Amino acid sequence: MTELLIDACGWVACIDGGINLDHELLPLMGPTDWVLTTGVLDELNRLNRERPARKGLLLPLLLSRAELLPAAKAHTDDDVFRIASERGCATLTVDTDLKHRLFEANLPVVEVKQGSFLNIVEAL
Repeated sequence: MTELLIDACGWVACIDGGINLDHELLPLMGPTDWVLTTGVLDELNRLNRERPARKGLLLPLLLSRAELLPAAKAHTDDDVFRIASERGCATLTVDTDLKHRLFEANLPVVEVKQGSFLNIVEAL
C-alpha cells in the first residue's frame, strides 16, 4: 500500500474543499496508508481552535486513519520533507515552498486543484 504524508495546509484544503480523500485518492494512487507527524497535528489543533465549530477539521477522522510519527525539533516543513525523503512517500500539501523542495528531491506531491479535486504530480 502507498503511503501519503499529510501536511497541515493540505488537510485543511481538503476539508475546506469538501474532498473525500479515500474517494479521490483511490484512482490516483490506489489504497493509501496515511502518515502524520506530531508537529503537523499540533498545527492542525491550533488551526482547529481558531475555526468555528461547524467548520472543524475532522481531526478524529484523521487520527483514526493516520500513523502518527514523532516530530523532530525542526520546523514542521523540514520534518515533513525529511520523512517524505526517508520513506519515499507522496505528500499532501498546497504549500508552495514545500512542494518545490519535494519536486527538487524527485518526490511525488498530491495537491488540491481548484479547491475541489486532487492531482498527483510525480517527480521528474
